Amino acid sequence: MTTLSANTEVDGRRLGVLLGSTTPPEDIASLTQWVEANGFGELWIPEDYFFLGGIAASAIALSATERIRVGIAVVSSMVRHPALLGMEVATLARAFPGRFAPGVGHGVPAWTAQMALTVRSPMSALRETLTGLRALLDGKTVSAEGNVHSFAEVTLTHPPAERVPIYTGVLGDKGIALTGALADGLVVSVLATPEYVAATRAKLDAAAAEAGRQERPEVVVLCAINVTRDPAEATAAREQIKPALAFYLAASGPNPLLGSIGGNDQLSDMLSRGGAEVVLAEMPEHWVDALSVTGTPQQAAAAFSRLFDAGADKVIVVPIVEASGRESLAAVASILSNSLLTQREPI
Repeated sequence: MTTLSANTEVDGRRLGVLLGSTTPPEDIASLTQWVEANGFGELWIPEDYFFLGGIAASAIALSATERIRVGIAVVSSMVRHPALLGMEVATLARAFPGRFAPGVGHGVPAWTAQMALTVRSPMSALRETLTGLRALLDGKTVSAEGNVHSFAEVTLTHPPAERVPIYTGVLGDKGIALTGALADGLVVSVLATPEYVAATRAKLDAAAAEAGRQERPEVVVLCAINVTRDPAEATAAREQIKPALAFYLAASGPNPLLGSIGGNDQLSDMLSRGGAEVVLAEMPEHWVDALSVTGTPQQAAAAFSRLFDAGADKVIVVPIVEASGRESLAAVASILSNSLLTQREPI
């Protein structure tokens, strides 16, 4: 096994940062520069309606940096027509070759409903977006009559010179299968367990093989963190993340992520008796370890390695405790500079 060191390409391609959706737009440039300067190789930007615009925020981040790759996790396939999305993606891909990675998903139903963009078949919207976007970025003229999106002789005037990778952000088996067949990678939602990552890796590889693809789709895992460089604060960091985890679990309800460790029945029981406050009071300790990364840089490095061993190609850290967000990122940056993380042997 080889050891990762700071300022290497391999190192930069393994750990990244998700920008918080509450980040003021005027702070994006300086935050992105800090992420790049501290050894991270990727910045992912959420398009959570109605916070930051993913395309606009990506343009700011790319313009402010020189090396780091910027991705969007993710644009709803129902909000932008694939032709418009293709035009925006091509513009950034041409201006910043090899540094932009768009992601597409279904979108949060409550948000798309606010825009009267609910469709009968979200899977059709995702499939039509992936196929239309891929064709347009490859320089093809697209004419198609879809269930959600249609095209009439659409051609991009400025297609990218290089192939642009397209990611999805989905949880269910149908979406994973579609990703394996059509996309270049999958962005796995925050609160993913190593068990969920391993199962998803296997499903994604099987779908890609069934579609006859030679390339292995990438698995990018968003990882909730609260890490500290002070060993005396490690226990406090663990306690601080629990309310955020309880909030996420209460908001999502039973889901495939928690289901991967057999927790959905217990969560359902909690929610039948209340909301986040009940989840916080009764949350098993092993849920905290499975759903997040806390403690010291050494403990975090071991937890990240478990995700890589499960099949993650990249881990994108998400500091979900706002008060300690910068400390968490600095602690993870120390993992890079001190070579605490090891690279798996090629599969």
